[in-house]
Amino acid sequence: MKEVLLGVTGSIAAYKAADIANMLTKKQISVHTVMTRAGTRFITPLTFQTLTKNRVYTDLFDEIFYEDVRHISLAKRTHCCVIAPATANIIGKLASGVADDMLTTVVMAMRNKPILICPAMNTAMYENPVTQGNIQKLRGFGFQFVEPKESLLACGDLGKGALADADVIVAAVGEALEKSEAASEASGASAD
Repeated sequence: MKEVLLGVTGSIAAYKAADIANMLTKKQISVHTVMTRAGTRFITPLTFQTLTKNRVYTDLFDEIFYEDVRHISLAKRTHCCVIAPATANIIGKLASGVADDMLTTVVMAMRNKPILICPAMNTAMYENPVTQGNIQKLRGFGFQFVEPKESLLACGDLGKGALADADVIVAAVGEALEKSEAASEASGASAD
């Protein structure tokens, strides 16, 4: 069974991540949700736990005992990461190499696996040269982006910055998983 890490950050679009989790689960993909503290202010971890039937991670220093180092084991076991919604803050942290919470540490520990970033923010924030520079930097590192759409935003502005539709994001995850599997099979065949 394929396993996907779903990162949920502090955007009003966080409620749409529940649809993404539900759609992936219905495709027989195991979803492991990691939420930032700000993400939990918009939607509860219980929503994702109920939809995915998996524990939701919110705290890097959780006191529950594990036999492994949780952020490393999550990075190793999942086949793909999708951060939806991705705020300017999380994009900036990842572009700068900041690993100060559960989500950023898991992403930093992922190697040779697709990482999809789905921005959701006000148009001015999205178009800010700093945000665009961080996006370009992450693209240079191999991160993939699912472009936000133009829409009437929660703040009342009309412009680009709304989270892409859930079906578009789920399709991008499926495509990333297929490409990753094909690349893995090709490298395995060449090693034989």
